Amino acid sequence: MDEISPERQWRVPASLPAAKLAGAVLLIALGLLFADGDPVRLALAVLAAAALAGWAVRDLIAPVRLAVDPTGLTVIRGFAGRRLLPWPAIEAITVDRRPRLGLTSEVLEIDAGESLHLFSRYDLGTTPEEVAAELRAAQRS
Repeated sequence: MDEISPERQWRVPASLPAAKLAGAVLLIALGLLFADGDPVRLALAVLAAAALAGWAVRDLIAPVRLAVDPTGLTVIRGFAGRRLLPWPAIEAITVDRRPRLGLTSEVLEIDAGESLHLFSRYDLGTTPEEVAAELRAAQRS
C-alpha cells in the first residue's frame, strides 16, 4: 500500500445533507397536502422534518467524521465536537459486516478501550474496509 499523507480526512458526501434537506421540505409539503386540517398530522410532519433538517445541519457543521495524523485519530464527538484518540489508546480497528434483508452492511469500528466509535459508508464517503486499511497502515508507521 502507498504511504499515507501526513493528515487524511473522511467526510460526509456533499450530496447527503442536500438529500436530507430535500426530504425535510418534502415532509412539510406532504404534511400540508395530506393533513386535511388535522393539527396532529401536520405537527408530526413538521416534527419529522425538523429532525431530518437537524441531522442535515450536523452534516453541514461537522462534515469531517474521522481524521488521521501521526499523533492518532480525531473522531466526531457529540453533535459537532471532536476528540483526539492517540495511537496508544486505540486497541482495535475492525470492520463489522452484517447481512440484513439480503443486503450486507459494513461499519468501521474503532475500539479505544473505554469508547467505541462507529462509522458507516455515509459517514466516511467511501467503504469502511478502505478506511480501515489506511488506518492500520498509519498505525504501523
